[in-house]
Amino acid sequence: MERGRGDDIVVVGGGVIGLTTAVVLAERGRRVRLWTREPVEQTTSAVAGALWWPYRVEPVALARAWALRSLDVYEDLAVRPEESGVRMAEGVLGETGLDAVDTWAAARLPGLRAATAREYGGTGLWARLPLIDMSTHLAYLRARLVAAGGVVETRAVTALAEAGAPVVVNCTGLGARKLVPDASVRPVRGQLVVVENPGIRTWMVSTDPVSGEMAYFFPHPGRLVLGGTAEEDAWSPEPDPAVADAIVRRCAALRPEIAGARVLGHLVGLRPAREAVRLEREALPDGRLLVHNYGHGGGGATVAWGCAREAADLASR
Repeated sequence: MERGRGDDIVVVGGGVIGLTTAVVLAERGRRVRLWTREPVEQTTSAVAGALWWPYRVEPVALARAWALRSLDVYEDLAVRPEESGVRMAEGVLGETGLDAVDTWAAARLPGLRAATAREYGGTGLWARLPLIDMSTHLAYLRARLVAAGGVVETRAVTALAEAGAPVVVNCTGLGARKLVPDASVRPVRGQLVVVENPGIRTWMVSTDPVSGEMAYFFPHPGRLVLGGTAEEDAWSPEPDPAVADAIVRRCAALRPEIAGARVLGHLVGLRPAREAVRLEREALPDGRLLVHNYGHGGGGATVAWGCAREAADLASR
């Protein structure tokens, strides 16, 4: 067991949840080491779209509160999009009406309105939301952590007990299935296709009301990200060519110019789904403190700052 220095905190997990939690702790003056199994650019978070909107994250009421706290941060970061990777972008949430957000988000999202028939072929909501380029944002978070005095270490962890610091924060996502162990954490496989952007500036999310299949596209600098899938209990990290072709077809049905876009690459990520986010503290038999912050499903980036601040509070009591 590796004992830490006095006030050390070890955060295990280098995705957006772990990085954000480590940043909050370090900027509160704590001495933080972040352990990540792979470089942050290779974590599941790096595959995310990533549009700010609660998706497959429970419980709904808490997820919305965490999301709104995160929205405050992302709006500030969007002032420096080249540095932070965050910008405010307009688009359509398909199969969503104003009544779906009236009770929790309407007051915080000025400009919300029903999409016109020209903008969307069904019921849709026109919104201006944070759109996060994760390749830039993860590097930004890592740099911000280091600037606050934190240390990032690339190391595989086979047991949480390896982190011998007085406080350990478990942000291991799907890895918590074995490390805790917590068999209720399950993968929801998402596949994406990255193409050259044919000039699309707005994003769109659409769900077929009959089949439940999703189609979405997010314009990021230098590329357009197409999705997507949500295959429960699917573990394969390899892109499926047939699935990729279907994603392009569904997106091209929304914007025909996508059909001819040159494919730049394929991505697969396994969302860490759970019946509810586990965000709680646990006293260990040796007197140390373990804080859990995992199980965010498809909403990791959306709720990251709200959950990070709550986890930091739990780690400080």
